[in-house]
Amino acid sequence: MVIKVFLASSSGSTAIKKKQQDVVGFLEALKVDYTQLDIACNEENRMWMRQNVPVDKKPTNGIPLPPQIFNEDSYCGDYDTFFDAKEDNSVYAFLGLPPPPGSKEAEQAAKVLGVENGTPAEEPKADGSVDASAEVPVEERNGDAHGEEEQAADEEEVEGEGEGGEEEDVADEETAGDEALAEEEEEAVEETDEANAQEEDEQEEADEDREEEDLQSEEEEELRQLEEEEAE
Repeated sequence: MVIKVFLASSSGSTAIKKKQQDVVGFLEALKVDYTQLDIACNEENRMWMRQNVPVDKKPTNGIPLPPQIFNEDSYCGDYDTFFDAKEDNSVYAFLGLPPPPGSKEAEQAAKVLGVENGTPAEEPKADGSVDASAEVPVEERNGDAHGEEEQAADEEEVEGEGEGGEEEDVADEETAGDEALAEEEEEAVEETDEANAQEEDEQEEADEDREEEDLQSEEEEELRQLEEEEAE
């Protein structure tokens, strides 16, 4: 299967050039075999691309802009759908290719398959092994240790009856106070982290909105130029 990327080598739009470079650069980083087909210097490539982009995927004027991506004769999508697939770690599925073993996409597919079959995949340790204790119920793994702790606590309670009762009460109060302070500090840190994360998300959304507006303006200008060229 050959991935075909339809590009415009002489496009005057900075937005289109950036999108084309993004697609080509990412495919090369993944070491995916692909072929570039220029629609600016080859009328046959331009006509084939326009005829094979599905009608429901074309813009309102019916003229799709590069880059457009195909797997052989099967349409994969344009830059926007490619970008969404890249963000979701699903580029191989977008291209109609099997993900290579060990890739993030392959791991995600294995997890999804395990959940669908009712047997979620176990998370491996850093050394690649799997924690066998995950298969043993918590009650069984902690039962013996819990019983020993209770027995020791009972013995200490019997030995210490009537001795040092007041000291134990003071120690318990101090421990409870320390725990309360620790919880308050943790809550304050969490609130600060959440506020910072929200500010970062809002800033990212604002930057993305501005970038989309700029790209849309450039695309509209490129589309207008193409229409003028065709009209001539």
